[in-house]
Formats: sequence, structure tokens, C-alpha cells
Amino acid sequence: MTGRLEAVCVSGTDLPSVPDRKPVRTGIDKRPVTGRVAVHPLGLDGDVQVNRRYHGGEGQALYAYAQEDADWWAAELDRELPAGRFGENLRTSGLDLTGAVLGERWRVGSVLLEVTDCRIPCANFERFWGVPQLVRRFTRHGAPGAYLRVVETGDVGAGDPVEVVERPSHGVTVGTAFRAYTTEKHRLPELAPALPALPERTRAKVAARIEKRIETRIARPA
Repeated sequence: MTGRLEAVCVSGTDLPSVPDRKPVRTGIDKRPVTGRVAVHPLGLDGDVQVNRRYHGGEGQALYAYAQEDADWWAAELDRELPAGRFGENLRTSGLDLTGAVLGERWRVGSVLLEVTDCRIPCANFERFWGVPQLVRRFTRHGAPGAYLRVVETGDVGAGDPVEVVERPSHGVTVGTAFRAYTTEKHRLPELAPALPALPERTRAKVAARIEKRIETRIARPA
């Protein structure tokens, strides 16, 4: 399976302040860049990851969003959503990112990437777009995009093929993880086979939640 890299985006701007709120520094406002961009273990050369307690790091080095999903939102909101508007580093086409399997690997340019998790929308995303209830709407639509780990460094550029070179057999997808985290938490145990692929900080939390749910089921009277 092969798609295409439509754009490579980096950021380094501040989110405009909102009345009665403190200014918030964020890396969500990303813009396409031209030429080849170096990719290191923590992401793109020139990109900014402001709060690595919640974003970025080795397990979330890059964030990809599909042009097909962006087109859906553009029609839904009647506005243009150019590459980078979702806070993504990579705008792809020809790949179903919601159906991507956690742990699957992509060859892009000279880089090898691994799908690690889904994106959970936050208040900064809603403020950045200025759309009321965007977090709720984004969650209901269920096309979260995919976080990626850098397995092999190198460089990428717009126009590169995105080739799925390996796909785990467990079948746990980005969409499954997103629903288990948000609207269908009873499905968390389904993520167990994919735990090794998750970012380290997420893996421990999900494993603990799965164990708690299993213990609750065992303790529940028949």
C-alpha cells in the first residue's frame, strides 16, 4: 500500500491570547516548508514541541493527518484547511490513517516511521480554529490522525511516496485506540496486543487501565 506525502510542516509560533486568559505558547500553528527536511528521533528539523509532558517526545515525534480527512472538515466547516492547519507535520494522501494499525511502519523518503497512537484533541486546538465545540465534534467524527515514531532518521519532502512496508497482524487500529480512549472506554482491553507500539508514557497508563478493568470484571458477581 502506497500513498503520497503532500506537505511537510513545521512551527514555532505563539497561539494568540484570549481575553481573560493567559497567553499560551504552542506549536500547533504549522506551515508547509519547501525542499528536503531532516528528520531526527524527536521530529522534524526546525519544528517546535512546546510541552513534551503531553505532546512530542520519541513516541510522538511526528503527527500525520490525511488530506481526505482534511477535505471532509473543509466541507463540514466551509473553510479552507491547508496543510498544517491540524497541527500536523505530515499531510498525506492515499492512506486511511484511521485504519492504520498501531505498530505498522512507513517508508517515507529516506526515513522509516512507525505508527504509535492517535491524536486526542485539546482546548488549544479548539482555540486555534475558533470553532465552538470543536473538540466534541472532532471526537464524534473519529478521524484523529496518527502519531509516529522515527525508527530510522533521514529526510523527507513533499511528493515522497509513503509506503506501508510492515503491518502487525493484531489489527488494532488508530481508530480503535481513539474510540477506546474517548467514547468507548469499555474497549480498552482490545488495545493489549498493541501496547508495545504505544508511546512510553501512554503505554503505562493504558496497561494500568486495562488491568483495572479486568480486575473489576473478575470481582463483579456473576
